[in-house]
This record gives sequence, structure tokens and C-alpha cells, in this order.
Amino acid sequence: MSGGPRRPGGWAALGLFWGLVLAGLGGGGVWLHRLGPPDAPVPQAEVAPPTEIAETPMAPVRSPIPLSAEGPVMPHAATAAEPEPEIDPPPAPSPALAPALAPALAPALPPALPPALPPALAATPPPPPAAPAPPPLALPPPAAGVADRPIAPVDPALTEASRHGPLPKAGGDGRTSIRAYARAFDRTDQRPRIGIVVGNIGLNAALSEDAIRRLPGAAALAFSPYAPRNAPLLERARAKGMETLTALPLEPTGYPLNDPGDRTLLTGNTPSENADRLDWALSRIQGQVGAIGALGPLRGERFAAVPEMIGTMQDTLRTRGLLYLDPRPGAGTPDRAWGRGVDLVVDDLATRGEIERRLAELERIARDRGSALGLASDPAPVVVERIATWAAGLEQRGFVLTPVSVLIRRGEGVPPAR
Repeated sequence: MSGGPRRPGGWAALGLFWGLVLAGLGGGGVWLHRLGPPDAPVPQAEVAPPTEIAETPMAPVRSPIPLSAEGPVMPHAATAAEPEPEIDPPPAPSPALAPALAPALAPALPPALPPALPPALAATPPPPPAAPAPPPLALPPPAAGVADRPIAPVDPALTEASRHGPLPKAGGDGRTSIRAYARAFDRTDQRPRIGIVVGNIGLNAALSEDAIRRLPGAAALAFSPYAPRNAPLLERARAKGMETLTALPLEPTGYPLNDPGDRTLLTGNTPSENADRLDWALSRIQGQVGAIGALGPLRGERFAAVPEMIGTMQDTLRTRGLLYLDPRPGAGTPDRAWGRGVDLVVDDLATRGEIERRLAELERIARDRGSALGLASDPAPVVVERIATWAAGLEQRGFVLTPVSVLIRRGEGVPPAR
């Protein structure tokens, strides 16, 4: 299709337009070149304000994730498997700057880890601490088997027949029950000596068996003549090496309200009546070392207040080879027998605290005088338990529990016992 004739001025106007465009572009490039780079940085991820450490020139770190003005740009799924670019390690600070940088770097550095143990040592647990050595003993223990030796069985040569049964007597060779049925003891032991007698054994079989089981072998047992079956208990006591005594029913203060029974030796009886009752009491047990003038809490104070009566009874015990223990605290050594007076009664008030106080007092007497003798009137559980506990620590406190046959003394004019 043909158009009309063109005017010569149209081409000139078009050429002038494009010339202005090109000139503008060229002038703008020259102007931008003269201005240089812009003062404001391109927006990046927010960076913490610089510290003094930032003044040290450090090598740039290339982040494995490229950053943009909008934040980190995650790689495309197709390029996620590509290996991460390595991070150049920072250069070590110069020796001159190390002291100055140490305080600033210390909080950022992790604590030093202990050196790794070899595998063999790491799997082995540390050995347990050694047990402390036991404390040394103040004194060596007695020879094994000496103190625990059973009491000798009843010797027929030391008994005689009577209408009440076998009675103890002195042997034709001068031997006595005091020595024949005594508990073994090391008489060279120089520690303060303490003896203990527990009375009323036999009346309650269960309590008596418990006392024999729990009390130490050096304790003496006073058997009631009224007990129905003393023989089994006597065998157990002898097997443990415990010395035994006959508890004598003597007229006490307050009789007849305080009544020791129908076999009591009374101040109103004839000498022959009291002699017969004494024989009956002594025949009730066998293998005893002697007798004590107490039946439970009754201690024969009224009978002992008559010198001729108590003296006659002591003569009979001595001629039969038996010792006598006076149960009245402070009475001293019997005048006409081998024996000993009791220093105190530990269960007049049978409470735990009072018993412990009396036992401590017994230790004080032994420390001051060299020996002491205590009496417990009854084998009540609290009495037996307190005595057993007290006796267990006696040697550690510097004392020795002693059989009563070792503690006896000879009255004036009494020949030595064999």
C-alpha cells in the first residue's frame, strides 16, 4: 500500500529526538561516575555494634547461607546436597596483643575440658576408699576359752545326804564349793573390779531364762529356794560359766507384812528351827558357791540385827565350804564367814535412768576402792537389759567384771578357804 508523500521535516524531527536521548544517557553516566559510590550501605542483616575486639583486623568469614536484604536465602532443593564451603580460621593474634585480648575473649571461650582418659582406664571405676584401721585396744583381751569355761559339775565328794536332800559340805581334803564351782578369772588383772548379783532367779522361768541368756557370764545368779524347777536353769547357768548362790529367806524389816515365806529364818524361832530351815534352803540347788541373805527386795535386816543368830548362820555356811554375801549396803565383810557386803542395790527404783545412775556409781566406788559389788533384786527386763548394756562397755572404760568368788574377804578369825 502506498502512502502519501512524506514531508521533509518529519525525518529531521525523529533524528533530533534520538540524538537527545543518547546525549542524555551519556551525560548521566558521566555524572554518576563523578559522584562515586553511595554513602549509605546496602541494607544487610542486622549486625551487633562493634567492640574493641572489632578493631583487630580479622579475615572475612564466608557464610554458607547467602544473605540478601530480606534475610538469609535458603538453597534450592537441587543445590542442598552441595558441600558447604569451608570457613577460613581466624588468624592467631599477635604476641603483643595476646595479654590485652585475653580478658575480652575469656567469657566467650568454653571452659577447658579435662584430658580424655585412655579407653581402658575410662571403663575402670575408681577403687573404693580403704576402710579406716580399728582403734587400738587399751588392754589385750583375756585368753580365749578361760573365762567362758563351764562351771564344774556337782562333785559328790562335796555333798552329803539330809532329810531335805543333798547338802553342800567341805571335802575331806579341805576343798570347798567356793573354789570347786567358781568361775575362772585372771587374778593378775590389776584393773578395778566390779561384781554384780541378780536375785530371784527361778520364780519366773521365762524371765530367768532371758537373764541367763543376756547377762554376761561373770554375773552371779541368786536362786530362790521356792522355785519349783531350778535344775534346768542351773544347767544353763553352769554351761555359761555363771556362779550361782542360794537366796536365803531371812526376817526383814516390816515382818510379817513383808513376808519371805513359810521357810523364813526368824528371830522368834529356836536355833534348831532356824538350822533346819537353813538346811532346807541350801538343799534346793546344787553346785552353788555360797548364799546371800536376800529374797527379792527383802534383805533380812531384822534377822541380821541379832549378832548371835546371824553369826551362827555364818558359821554353818563357812563349815560347809560356802561364802556369804550380806545384801545390806554398807554392812561390810561378814564377821564369821568368807564373804563380802554389797556396796549398793541397783534396782531399788527400777527405772532406766535410775539403774544407769546406780551402775555409774558402782564404777566410781570401784575406782576409789579397787572393787565394788552390786545387787539387782529381780531379773526384770529393764534391769537385765540395762546391766547387759552397761557390762558390754565396761572393759573399754577400764574396769573388769569379776565373779563374786574373787571379791570375797575373810572375816576376823576365819581360817583360809582352799
